[in-house]
Amino acid sequence: MSDMFSLEGRVAFVTGASRGLGKAIANAMAKAGAHVVLAARSEGALNENAEAIRSNGGTAGVVPLDVTDENAIVDAVTQTVADTGRLDILVNNAGTVRRAPVVEVDTADWDGVVETNLRSCFLLSREAARPMVAHGWGRIITIGSIMSQIARPGVSSYVATKHAVVGLTKALAVELGASGVTANAIGPGYFRTELTETLQHDPTFSKMIEARCPAGRWGEAEELGGIAVFLASDAAAYINGHLLIVDGGMTINL
Repeated sequence: MSDMFSLEGRVAFVTGASRGLGKAIANAMAKAGAHVVLAARSEGALNENAEAIRSNGGTAGVVPLDVTDENAIVDAVTQTVADTGRLDILVNNAGTVRRAPVVEVDTADWDGVVETNLRSCFLLSREAARPMVAHGWGRIITIGSIMSQIARPGVSSYVATKHAVVGLTKALAVELGASGVTANAIGPGYFRTELTETLQHDPTFSKMIEARCPAGRWGEAEELGGIAVFLASDAAAYINGHLLIVDGGMTINL
């Protein structure tokens, strides 16, 4: 049974792997046996994370990457396949948020969030799907949000893009499923990461999260790693086009 969850022999490409959820997912996949390619803009942090993975007995490579740069994405995927001979798992994790009331949202800020949160997921999925289809096996996992299903004020571009990546996930699932490639999304609730640091330090907001969430607390980044490993493994072979909400029960609590 445990072999169903093993990623031995797999190559996983994880974006936004310098910190937060991406770092936790990369670490979990390395522990499950995958060779992990860490991608983000912060090369120093990537090297530190890769060294930590190696120190724990795993294997990891580093690819400095700006996910808003199409040519850089093409080169990164091409180089990964050239170096490792394959690409089995893609985790679209890189993301950003810009906070402002909808009537005050700057168009450039909106476009920037769309580029990072949506366009990059399409470009990476397109490029990664090619070697996956050629090998007849692949996993595309995109990190959405509880904002893929609900909304809150002040983050209209974030809500729009996180809804959109679920649509992209379904489109990928329908098109690639017959080739042995699945596409799924994870919808994290409120996790303690650098992206939510401002909210964590807002006592009123933080108490609201803890009160509404049946688990009574924020999530920890490491708690998402096993979910990603599951979706990347053979245990999830028949799960396709699904959004898996991981929020401690927050969105079901009225």
